[in-house]
Amino acid sequence: MASTTVPFSADSTRSASGASARVPWFLWALVVAVCLVTLGGQVDVSWHRSIGRDTFWTPPHMMVYACGLIAGVSCAWLILATTFGSSEELRASSVRLFGLRAPLGAFVTAWGGLMMLYSAPVDNWWHNAYGLDVQVVSPPHVLLLSGTAAVGLGTLLLAAAHMNRARMVHAEAANPAYARVFLFVGALAVIHLMSYSMGYTFDTRLHQGKAYLVMSTGVPFALAALAVATGRRWTATTVAAIYTVFMLALVWGLPLIPASPRIGPVYQQVTQMIPPKFPILLLAPAFALDLVWQRWAGWLRALVGGVAWVVVLVGVEWPFASFLMTKWAANRFFGTRYVDFGTPSGNPDVLRVFEAPQSGMHLVAWLGVAVVLAVIGVRLGGVLGRWMRGVYR
Repeated sequence: MASTTVPFSADSTRSASGASARVPWFLWALVVAVCLVTLGGQVDVSWHRSIGRDTFWTPPHMMVYACGLIAGVSCAWLILATTFGSSEELRASSVRLFGLRAPLGAFVTAWGGLMMLYSAPVDNWWHNAYGLDVQVVSPPHVLLLSGTAAVGLGTLLLAAAHMNRARMVHAEAANPAYARVFLFVGALAVIHLMSYSMGYTFDTRLHQGKAYLVMSTGVPFALAALAVATGRRWTATTVAAIYTVFMLALVWGLPLIPASPRIGPVYQQVTQMIPPKFPILLLAPAFALDLVWQRWAGWLRALVGGVAWVVVLVGVEWPFASFLMTKWAANRFFGTRYVDFGTPSGNPDVLRVFEAPQSGMHLVAWLGVAVVLAVIGVRLGGVLGRWMRGVYR
């Protein structure tokens, strides 16, 4: 397989990137696909909390699997067009795999789309065999999440290759559209990371050290990788802002949709879609990371950045979580008044109290591990970001 990271000459890069540096249709199609699975995944969780899993053919399920279909078809076309077509531009920006040619990201995305589509009938069979609302970590869900991750990663690789080729041709005047696409898809990846940790970051669990450990595991890694790959200032803040706006739109928008439970048992009266919890205040620690990254580099950057991430995150989220437990947050703006239909009346989410709050050395130990993971994440994210800056095919 040809290398994906060996830079082209300026002439070949200019040919491969296209003189206009226009974002190709297949990359826009993949952006739409990633948007569909991100929104569909959030709405699916809301559907389960508001209605239950009444049938496989729900709108959020169709949105999720539409992502796999769009990704699979778009990248299948790209692989076939590159392998059997006559376009020198496509072939110059491709790698060889199993006798086929295409950009590396196309192969990764096509595999992800295939896994997503394959998981659909398996998931339907699993629910029919073992029950309607079973645990999240099941074989079909693992297939689906793996496929979703591959589609997102492949889209990032395609956007990075276009961004890097445009940067080589046009230097600092490179078309910013590629960087914007890359950052936007990266922000959706962060939304997915936060969604995967939802079971640990529920607002009633935000006085547990485990919540901050989980949020320090993947997010700083992703933010560091995106920042280094783009080479832009305020990358982490931009990504956190996109996450915040996206989640607030769900908190404020989903309750406008009427809904009622279709399976039991029903413990709470529900008349509208239940939104996700108010977004974690990632803007503050992301801003701190951007400040750190503009001043330091290497392991010092990782060390200071990891400590800043945990300190600022705990500093803003801990008291804000206390506020979310009060009656002042029980409104449409903060959304704490919305409770799943299957939540018993004695549940902490109904009582608005913290679950097993931690303090003292027990809490310090958890936060210490969180700092270590954040430091490692920032360092490894930087390594990945530098590698992605060298992806040209």
